[in-house]
Amino acid sequence: MKKVVLKLNFHDEKCRQKVMKTASGILGVESVAMDKDQKLTVTGDIDPVKAVRKLRKLCHTEIVSVGPAKEPEKKKEEPKKDEKKVEPKKEVIVTYPYVYHPSVTRYYAPIPDSYTYGKSFEEDPAGCVIC
Repeated sequence: MKKVVLKLNFHDEKCRQKVMKTASGILGVESVAMDKDQKLTVTGDIDPVKAVRKLRKLCHTEIVSVGPAKEPEKKKEEPKKDEKKVEPKKEVIVTYPYVYHPSVTRYYAPIPDSYTYGKSFEEDPAGCVIC
């Protein structure tokens, strides 16, 4: 898990929305947050260079910092001696087989070549007259 802070330079709200949509669509992104001073914080298992490469297509982007994501500290709860331990239920993961749907082939009419398309000089002798 990495925490990447990027400084962006965009000019309107529409560009901001495109940046947020693009950043959230990057493979491995867990969370995306934007500050008021145009700093984008992306957390997840991502490559910062690839993230910047995608975002530079929309606006000027610079890497401010890259570091490990800090996970909040969790307090350990000790079970009481009087209560019985409750075992957590096991999760059942159902996987569906991948079904391939081939795309529909489209028919494009052939482009006629110049030899078969027009009339020749023998068929129309008045077609090519130089005065």
